[in-house]
Amino acid sequence: MRLAISKPGAIYTVGLNYDGPGAAPRPDRPLIYGKSPSSIAGHGDTLTWDRTLTANVDAEVELGVVVGVDGGVAGYTIINDISSRDPWLDGDQWLLGKSMPGFCPAGPSVVTPDEFDPTDVRLGCTINGEAIQDGRTCDMRYSIPEILEYLARHVRLQPGDLIATGTPARLATPPGSERHLEPGDVVTCWIEGIGDLTTTVA
Repeated sequence: MRLAISKPGAIYTVGLNYDGPGAAPRPDRPLIYGKSPSSIAGHGDTLTWDRTLTANVDAEVELGVVVGVDGGVAGYTIINDISSRDPWLDGDQWLLGKSMPGFCPAGPSVVTPDEFDPTDVRLGCTINGEAIQDGRTCDMRYSIPEILEYLARHVRLQPGDLIATGTPARLATPPGSERHLEPGDVVTCWIEGIGDLTTTVA
């Protein structure tokens, strides 16, 4: 079954959660960041931001988990964890660097757990059709049950909350890891079994 995306009460993101070439060392516990719920956007939306605040902005594909009524999984979706890479935001103001309006495209829909097994699916991201990420969820360092259990020990998870479960490393092939988002870019995040999430950069 496919459900519509609703506005979440909270958005949590998991850092450094993928093994693979170019990956940073594994943290000794899930590394949790956050995004403001006001950053949510939808499939097909146009992204614009104040470039005097940050010029270097990246897209990242992530498997999204929608929290259910019992703190478990209500469904799965695609999240584009758009983030600033400028040092005055990425260095110590992660919440602000991840939370500008439109910095959390999600969708195009939510797939229920009876129709989707998240343990080993391919996911990736392209800019104008060129691949910048290509990975598999089996490379997650902390599984979805481990992430949910860890979060629930610290915060009260609410139905509809979103969890972005981490992202594969950027590919070394062109356009390369230093290619940031530019006006006119079309960004597509995709996950096998869920679909495509597309954002146009203004």
